[in-house]
Amino acid sequence: MGVIKCKSLIAIFFWWLLYLQKAFACDTLKIGYFDTSIRMKYDRSLDVVSKLLDENGSFKSAVYEVENIFYPGKSDRVRFENSIGRIVRLCESLTQPKEKSDSLTADSLNYLLNYSIFSVLHDTVYILSDSVFLGHKPYTYNHEDPNGSVDWSDIFVTKLLTTHRGNCHSLSYLYKIIADELAAKCWLALAPNHIYIRNYSSEIGWYNTELTSGVFPTDAWIALTGYVSTDAIRSGVYMDTLSNQQSIALCALDLAKEYEMQTHNYYDGFILKCCALVLQYHPVNPQALLLKAETLQKIYFWLKKEHKPDANTTYEAMEETYVTLAKLGYREMPEKMYLQWLQSAVKEKDKYPTKQVTHVQGN
Repeated sequence: MGVIKCKSLIAIFFWWLLYLQKAFACDTLKIGYFDTSIRMKYDRSLDVVSKLLDENGSFKSAVYEVENIFYPGKSDRVRFENSIGRIVRLCESLTQPKEKSDSLTADSLNYLLNYSIFSVLHDTVYILSDSVFLGHKPYTYNHEDPNGSVDWSDIFVTKLLTTHRGNCHSLSYLYKIIADELAAKCWLALAPNHIYIRNYSSEIGWYNTELTSGVFPTDAWIALTGYVSTDAIRSGVYMDTLSNQQSIALCALDLAKEYEMQTHNYYDGFILKCCALVLQYHPVNPQALLLKAETLQKIYFWLKKEHKPDANTTYEAMEETYVTLAKLGYREMPEKMYLQWLQSAVKEKDKYPTKQVTHVQGN
């Protein structure tokens, strides 16, 4: 049965090859014509991310670097850091007072810190400071442009901090940034077209935090409703925890997509260079594999059209990447279905009840 599914997926991929080959014939892009200054700034940015990966460094720094390169000069690093700092202090104020926190186990304190992050991001929070009530508005989901199709910056953490509207990408990134600042443990995880948070508590075990809808869905709900195949779970493509380095690698993937969006240049090697870096640290990253395959596809069509000798080699690399995706159980969820899926997380939260997640946990 698994072999049949794999062959079916491969057949679909090659049907798309034929379709795109026809579309490519109408492409008026002039190969090799692009602004070299753009490539230079993206190379510098990739060097920064690569160094952060090598050092297992700051996810926050990688996120800011990649977002700032898209609209250079529009992001203010000081304002970004101050905004993060305010959220961190607010989360700290929602945990128990220090004299009581000292008696908590590390596991319980980690749980409370994670719950405070969720509360600040999802709920309206009021605190008393110097006899004055201060309010903090929640971050909401951007239903108008959930994937950054209209404006790529709609998926940015820097924009989320300003507008309080974002998507699974920016909300999950912000959650991890805050957790890192608080020294709280959490992990990014992938599902088709989606990023969410995985948490662990010794009392509860593993549980999921869904920021787009403010619920704690079970693994069963995500798998059954989220277009996740058993093969994809087994291979680690979806629903697995990402290390800090693998999370930083997502920023290299974001950089590749930004370059694609700004230049539409698939032929100078930059996008493939980004994909190679991502796959070095996360070999089963589905989006990096898909972007690599699609980029090789475009290169192959151009090489074939120009009767270049490397066409067959490129085709073999493209075919191998598509086959790898199929074997790993990769699936993509249509955008309309994805939006319906997000809404169902709230409507069906009682259908697959998660383990109890509350603001109080015993020592």
